[in-house]
Amino acid sequence: MQYKDYYAALGLPRDADLEQIKKAYRKLARKHHPDLAKDKDAEERFKDVGEAYATLKDPEKRAAYDALGQRPAGADFSPPPQWRRQYEPAGFGHADDMGGMGGMGEMDLADLLAAMGRSQGQRHAGPQPGRDYEDTVPISLADAHHGTTLHLNLQDGGRTLEVKIPPGVTDGQKLRLRGKGGKGQQGGADGDIYLHIAIAPHPVFRCDQRDLYFDLALAPWEAALGTELELPTLDGNVLLTVPPGTRSGRKLRLRGRGLANSRGAPGDLYATVHIDVAATLTEEERRLYQELAHISHFNPRTTRTQEAPHAHP
Repeated sequence: MQYKDYYAALGLPRDADLEQIKKAYRKLARKHHPDLAKDKDAEERFKDVGEAYATLKDPEKRAAYDALGQRPAGADFSPPPQWRRQYEPAGFGHADDMGGMGGMGEMDLADLLAAMGRSQGQRHAGPQPGRDYEDTVPISLADAHHGTTLHLNLQDGGRTLEVKIPPGVTDGQKLRLRGKGGKGQQGGADGDIYLHIAIAPHPVFRCDQRDLYFDLALAPWEAALGTELELPTLDGNVLLTVPPGTRSGRKLRLRGRGLANSRGAPGDLYATVHIDVAATLTEEERRLYQELAHISHFNPRTTRTQEAPHAHP
């Protein structure tokens, strides 16, 4: 058998990575393509480049090729003993008196490497598990809270799968559907389907794990005097008591009104207060505000300064 230097055929060092191998092959395949090149040996060079690429791009074949060692291109050599032991059962002949292999002399190196791949495949024959599939499933915040049923159309065999999403799933959570993936071969177990939950943005609520947040706008007199407001939640409207003297930025907590939790207590709902004012005022409103400004001693800037912690030297 004659040795072929596949690295030299691609113009590469022996430690070239896969990307370098692919790049060299694309360049040389275009250069020596019989339909493009005019050289007499273009077809033979094109074949050598393809043969080298087919071996070096495959990690198992490349490892087997590297194990043969480095020799001058065209040099005669006999495969090492481990090759003989590997291929005798595959019908490639028996060992001769010289320690070689009967029938190997006429076998091309590329054929030998290809046979190596087939032999390895035979050794690994047996039960093969089915393929696992993954997909991202967008659901609404309400469906994440209450649970829902989805109908997924699978490309594998055109199946339609009914999936029950339990209450209390969170954004990014992964659900496993055991045995619903690709079919196993030769007695192997069927694969699984993994669904990644993606909760769609809600027009009102912001989600942080199982807690929900929303912005609550209050009029100045509501914040100052306190009030009771009916607010929406994922489970219906509830009554919220705003205590007198509520400041902008304060978080009012509604315990247990966040996302459901199948393993424990649900999250909480937080109303973040923002005090808003009218963009335009009537004459009467302006008069009342002016009267309030005249009689009130409240200065928010002075108050903030007094409440701020004193800096230590």
